[in-house]
Amino acid sequence: MNIIESQDGPGIVITSDWTAHSRGLREHYPLLSDNDLHYEPGKEAEMLCRIETRLNKTREEVIQILQKEVIVVS
Repeated sequence: MNIIESQDGPGIVITSDWTAHSRGLREHYPLLSDNDLHYEPGKEAEMLCRIETRLNKTREEVIQILQKEVIVVS
């Protein structure tokens, strides 16, 4: 997963096995649903918004969580 800057603010690009990462996220954050973690290429910002809302976190906090999960799972 890579972090990118866009006009909407920081975003992500998934470059690895999202299924494995999403399983790890569900273990650490049981509030997250399959729908929250549903990934479609090109719609990363929508997924980030769902996670932000569910966890009541900022986009930057969610990106930090995702980065940590990638490190743990890899």
